[in-house]
Parts: sequence; C-alpha cells; structure tokens
Amino acid sequence: MEFVDIVQRIHPLKKEDLQKLLSISETIQVSKNTVFIDTDKLSKYIYFLQEGICRIYYHKADIAVILAFSFPGEAMISLNSYIHGKRGYENIETLETSIMIRIEIASLQSLYENSTAIANWGRKLAEFEILKIEERLMQKLFKTASERYQDLLRKEANITNRVKLGFIASYLGVTQVTLSRIRAHIR
Repeated sequence: MEFVDIVQRIHPLKKEDLQKLLSISETIQVSKNTVFIDTDKLSKYIYFLQEGICRIYYHKADIAVILAFSFPGEAMISLNSYIHGKRGYENIETLETSIMIRIEIASLQSLYENSTAIANWGRKLAEFEILKIEERLMQKLFKTASERYQDLLRKEANITNRVKLGFIASYLGVTQVTLSRIRAHIR
C-alpha cells in the first residue's frame, strides 16, 4: 500500500501539508525477525507498514504473549513513547522482511506545532490507534477464540501460510492443540 494512501485514509491532507509530511518520512526495509519497537527502549519513530507482517507482543514470565498482528496499511506505534516520551509496554517484530515508512516523532511534533491540518491528522492517527486497542480488548472480553480466529482469517486469509501457528495460538490465548481443533472445525 502506498504511503500517500495510508496518510489520506487516516485524515485527508491538502497537497501542501501532505508534502510536509512526506518530507520527514523515510522508506526502510526491515529484515525478518527484527524487533524495531522494544520495551527496553524509547521509540523515536512511528512506522507505517507497506509490505510484510509484524507481531505486537509483550513478555510475561519468559513467554511472548501476542496482542495483535500488523498488516500493510497499518500504523505501528508505541503510544507511551509518542505521547509521554517514555518507554513503551510492547515489542513489535517483523515476521517477514518488511517495507515500512518511518517518521521521527520529534519531527512530527514540530509539524503539529506549525500546521493545524497536520495536527488534526495526528489527532486522527491517535484516535485510530486507541480504537485498535479498544477493539483488541472487546475481542478478548466478548469473543471466543474460534470467533477471533475467523476474524483474523477475514483480515488476512493466508495468515497461516505466513505466521507460525504458535504465534496465532498465543494471539488467541489458546494452546496449539486447541488451535488445531478450531482449524479442523472451521474447514
């Protein structure tokens, strides 16, 4: 997905403001299995996934608990770093070689101060990120693992070919044996 399309989907910007945002963005390629947002470090960047897939997770008693997967067109951000300038709670790792756009948070904050349109874009970005967190919470609270697995398949039909089943099981909060039963029931 093109970065301009990602930006405009968040909140439409006029050409002049879009150019300002593009001028502080950088396209990067990130190797498979790279943690680019780390709980032990302040995240200086916001990332937008163009190609690839990533997992968002945290460690609990030496186990990686997966909160979500990120797909092309989505933003990846440590909200605690973005809002408070502090280390975040999550790790974000590429599951395959990925193409991303990154924007330095400090440069973006500077644009917010000088452009109401870009500041509104940033507000909408934060709102979308908050809604993603709310959706994850509602799914965990009110949907079964089978329903969440079906939602994941609707979002990314070939995810089982791209992501280890153990990661999917962790995301669903079930064992791999239970995931196998869910998959057998859905087929």
